[in-house]
Amino acid sequence: MGTPFKISYLIIFLCYSFIHCSSSEPVDLTLGFTELPLNTSNFHHHYPFDLNLRNRYSFKDGIHKFWVYSTDKPLSRNSPTRPRSEIKISGYDYSHGVWQFEGRGFVPSYTSGVCIMQLFGSDPPHATTLMVRTYNGLLTYYRGPVLIPNIWDRWFKLNVIHDVEASNVKIYINGVLVHEAQGHGGTSYYFKFGVYTQNDPSYYMESRWKRIRILNKACS
Repeated sequence: MGTPFKISYLIIFLCYSFIHCSSSEPVDLTLGFTELPLNTSNFHHHYPFDLNLRNRYSFKDGIHKFWVYSTDKPLSRNSPTRPRSEIKISGYDYSHGVWQFEGRGFVPSYTSGVCIMQLFGSDPPHATTLMVRTYNGLLTYYRGPVLIPNIWDRWFKLNVIHDVEASNVKIYINGVLVHEAQGHGGTSYYFKFGVYTQNDPSYYMESRWKRIRILNKACS
């Protein structure tokens, strides 16, 4: 009885060691990409038209903080869109190649019914190629597939890779591929992050972001 037990224990130990060692060495998703310079001139803010930026955005200790209320005004007086406080990455609109967004995100408790990151650009009737949203603690692709559960009150790393020619989008959370989807057409694209009200929103919505990077590489 002792020998089989020792063999079984050894197999379990080796399996645990393999899994542990593998997970401790995440793949660098930025290999082969070129990082593009970012500064404040690349950050174009969208926020309620009747407020000052400081009423819905702050930047302190390297952290972008965005918040809105479901009763806020849209970004312009005649806009039919819902309340938002977002940064559009300006100067890096693109129409070909492979592009990547990387950032660390944080969603506080009870924020729900809001897009926290999007890849803008598509063919009608869509406006976007990708939306990362949160509903009741879940991080989702649009309102469909769950990317990860229990997202509230913890930092996570998000990588979105868009291959224009292949019409393909991949979403990675903490270095793990969690969703892959086809594009929605379009001829020009750009990245946004922050908070943009969607369906069934909470009264208060907030997200925080840090270590934002934009990278690209030529067509393969």
